[in-house]
Amino acid sequence: MKMISKLTLALALCLAAPAMADEPGPGGSKPPVPVTGQQVYQMVCQTCHMADGKGAVGAGSFPSLASNPKMKMAAYPIVMVTKGRGGMPWFSDMLTPEQTAAVITYVRTNFGNAYPEPVTADDVKRLSPPPAKPGH
Repeated sequence: MKMISKLTLALALCLAAPAMADEPGPGGSKPPVPVTGQQVYQMVCQTCHMADGKGAVGAGSFPSLASNPKMKMAAYPIVMVTKGRGGMPWFSDMLTPEQTAAVITYVRTNFGNAYPEPVTADDVKRLSPPPAKPGH
């Protein structure tokens, strides 16, 4: 009798395993969502502006964010990130106002920048374009 119970339990666990399985693919199918400014920078900005924030020249020209006096006025990076300009794409459709504020605050306080006043999500909302309506 105990043998049947053990077999039933083993069978039940085997059948339940797919429901408890991880998502397919390396690391699952959902990318991690960056929360902190450093995480946003590393996952979104670092590709072009490099890990040290010094930018790069090659297939394109990516300006340095390091020791950049344009970071002093918070409006400048907010507009650049949300609206883009030149080769800089806009990220208002990819980043939330909270993520945008976090990454701008991170850049303004790192890479040789010393602008400690934090940027808020309200600052970003005030200076960013309204979301595009579908079909327009």
